[in-house]
Amino acid sequence: MTMFSKILIANRGEIACRIIKTAKRLGVKTVAVFSDADKNALHVELADEAVHIGPPPVSESYLQQDAIIKAAQRTGAQAIHPGYGFLSENPEFVSAVEAAGLTFIGPSAKAISAMGLKDAAKQLMQDAGVPIVPGYHGADQTPDLLKSEADKIGYPVLIKARAGGGGKGMRLVEQETDFLSALESAAREGQTAFGDPAVLIEKFITSPRHIEVQVFGDSKGNVVHMFERDCSLQRRHQKVIEEAPAPDMPDDVRQAMTQAAVKAAQAINYEGAGTIEFIADGSGTLRKDGFWFMEMNTRLQVEHPVTEAITGLDLVELQLRVAAGQALPVSQDDIAINGHAFEARLYAEDVQAGFLPATGKISHLKLSADARNDSGVREGDVISPYYDPMIAKVITHRSNRGEALAALTTALSQTQVSGLASNISFLSRLSTHEGFLKGEVDTGLIERDIDSLTAQDDPTETMVAIAMLVALDWQVSHAQSNWRMFGAASRVASIMYSDDKIERRLAVGEDVQSRDLAGELQSQFTIIEQREDTIIFEQDGLRSSIDFARYTDGQDCHVVLYKNGQSFEFVLPDPLAVDDNTSAGENTISAPMSGVIRLIDIEANAQVAEGQRLIVLEAMKMEMNLTAPCAGIVKNITCQLGDAVEGGSVLIEIEPEA
Repeated sequence: MTMFSKILIANRGEIACRIIKTAKRLGVKTVAVFSDADKNALHVELADEAVHIGPPPVSESYLQQDAIIKAAQRTGAQAIHPGYGFLSENPEFVSAVEAAGLTFIGPSAKAISAMGLKDAAKQLMQDAGVPIVPGYHGADQTPDLLKSEADKIGYPVLIKARAGGGGKGMRLVEQETDFLSALESAAREGQTAFGDPAVLIEKFITSPRHIEVQVFGDSKGNVVHMFERDCSLQRRHQKVIEEAPAPDMPDDVRQAMTQAAVKAAQAINYEGAGTIEFIADGSGTLRKDGFWFMEMNTRLQVEHPVTEAITGLDLVELQLRVAAGQALPVSQDDIAINGHAFEARLYAEDVQAGFLPATGKISHLKLSADARNDSGVREGDVISPYYDPMIAKVITHRSNRGEALAALTTALSQTQVSGLASNISFLSRLSTHEGFLKGEVDTGLIERDIDSLTAQDDPTETMVAIAMLVALDWQVSHAQSNWRMFGAASRVASIMYSDDKIERRLAVGEDVQSRDLAGELQSQFTIIEQREDTIIFEQDGLRSSIDFARYTDGQDCHVVLYKNGQSFEFVLPDPLAVDDNTSAGENTISAPMSGVIRLIDIEANAQVAEGQRLIVLEAMKMEMNLTAPCAGIVKNITCQLGDAVEGGSVLIEIEPEA
């Protein structure tokens, strides 16, 4: 069968751009769909055509099956590629696409249904001879019954939404007394994210490693694997850095695991790209009897680029060919591991605030020229509260693990983001973590070392001086005319860093001197050259450089310095600006970001204790517990269950205890 001439991409952002790239190479025209929030998005610009499908909320746009199918029919698209997330694993959507005379670029509705509910999938895998984790996968969802099953399994246990994925609806319970509250939260999140509150209970494996196998099947009965990926570096069950192949994977274990994955795919006559996820005992050397099936993702994975890097295959191209009825162009003997690859997920999120998703305008974005960067945004774009806050995936590939990881560290150090919070500094620290460097990875690594991984270095005095010069729009080329006429002139400057005001007296002559207001020398250095966004300077005989970005947010001037993978943001306030004293006080609970109220756990005039959970806010598919900042009496609740609230809005006011 010939290749499609036009496809519609029922997705947005990075994955939509990724699919368009391969389609263009194959001469396939593309149709994008977009919401009001995405009318100027990169995937809309890159596609040959684009169709508006609704307002920003996904339930009113990217999950509108009828609107998407009608867009495909209207534009003459022959097939629909779902990407990942949204409708990619919805069997009803697959059936609707096929009923409309279109091709779904992915597995059959039957295969998705077979693997979509974790409890049924585990039973199916057990019947097929694939090892599964001990647990309860039954239909009885009575809380007391679930608790008794957890008690039998033994703590710690994992509660997992049976229709879940991406860490949604998943809770780790380490002791019996916490089970029922964790169950309530997991079920509620499962209902919100997947429309299904049912859960399953599994034994939590000590020192677990998350290792998955990429599989591919076609309509001719061929099924192959493309080796494994290690996705053990996780935060809140969300993958952070992935690599392929898995470090320290013995050949016999690789063979056993990949064969189990192929067997799993064959059990459901799988067609297209899929991933079989295993949990492995990482407390020692990986063993053939030490891994168990977790779930199957019946779609393309976010981390598929590392598999592409080590195999030389384009997985999106294979998806298109298989969906068009062609046989896989490669056999198992054709697929080999070549080198090592890493992928780091760059997100807009506030690490210091507990990795809360961040929103706002990307004022400055520079991605490394020494890495593959899969992205769906550009400088000047806005990260909205409606969708996943991914900025880019940074991928490196070298001949061995050490070189590939060093290349990732370099690429992250060259990556610059400003205008909103990002996890770039966290990723940089993680890429040089001693245990990670040695390949000693498990899903608990980040949590164990979270303090050191999220620590923020203080800027040096030289950085402070450079930030002041940049903020004041100082340029090397006209330093003399701006700063001195006869000898070195000085000038008092002030700048904010992390809510602290810093004042210095700067003097620019043959060199730059920074003194505090008492006259004590803080820093002295010589600026050698300025190259666009890089300043080269010499201090104590050592020549160095620092990159910077300068932007205004309509009022204040912001300067961000980038050094060794870390970023340091300074603010030069508008001298005419009036202080804003309207922010919430210490006795209030405010929304940390825009979201929806999913639970109000208190009533007006009730007594509360400091740290007590009062509200559950859902934002960007994640639940956040908002707790009382002090003990006292609830005087006012300004929100109701189901309300959509703006970030910063006051939700509860508390009268503190005397």
